[in-house]
Amino acid sequence: MSTSNNNENRFAFGKENYKWLLIGLGIIILGYILMIGGGSDDPKVFNEEIFSFRRVTLAPILILGGFVTIIYAIMKK
Repeated sequence: MSTSNNNENRFAFGKENYKWLLIGLGIIILGYILMIGGGSDDPKVFNEEIFSFRRVTLAPILILGGFVTIIYAIMKK
C-alpha cells in the first residue's frame, strides 16, 4: 500500500468538498449581513426600511442557498 493512498482514506472530505463548504459558509454570512439594519433609533418611530426587498426576500434566499451548497458539499463524493 502506498502512503498517498493511505492519506487519502484518512480524511472524510477532499479539497473540493472543503472549497464548496467555504463557499456555502460565505453565502450564508453574506445573507446575514444583508439582513442586518433597518431599525429605528427612536422606538416610537416606525421605519419602513425593515420590510425592504433585501431583508425580506433576498437575504433568506441567500441563506437557504448557502445551506443547500453546504449539503451538496457534504454529499459530494
